[in-house]
Amino acid sequence: MEPTDKVLHEPVDCLDSRHKAEHEGYEYTRRYFVRRGEARKCVVSVYEIPPGKSAYPYHYHVKDEETFYIISGEGTLRTPGGERTVRAGELLFFPAGEGGAHKLTNTGEGPLTYIDFDAVNDLDAAVYPDSGKLGVWGMGVNQVFRLEDEAGYYEGE
Repeated sequence: MEPTDKVLHEPVDCLDSRHKAEHEGYEYTRRYFVRRGEARKCVVSVYEIPPGKSAYPYHYHVKDEETFYIISGEGTLRTPGGERTVRAGELLFFPAGEGGAHKLTNTGEGPLTYIDFDAVNDLDAAVYPDSGKLGVWGMGVNQVFRLEDEAGYYEGE
């Protein structure tokens, strides 16, 4: 998809969405505003997480950076510095690297809704410290590996 020079303006309820609930404890609806490829260096989505759920496990990105703006609801944010409550009106930034590790869990009564603005690269890796996994995203790759399965550089050559 080529980047577009059109101005996007859509009511949130009219955006294309995807609901995902593939594992206990994790569920979300993602509404796409700026998809990968529609802009050169960013992706923008609106997430809605139901009570008691998280969108993603605790992780950090090697190259990409994320900014969340909490629209409504309440949640618990886990970072390397610990856990804290987040509420509507808060702006959160997660830099690339271990210091930007994060997990957001809805601890409120209703949906936790936030805008997720990602500064993206053609290829990124996400590290999942709790489970010892590495995800590789972009350029036709979308896979998750266990870090313990490391292979030698020339192994199999």
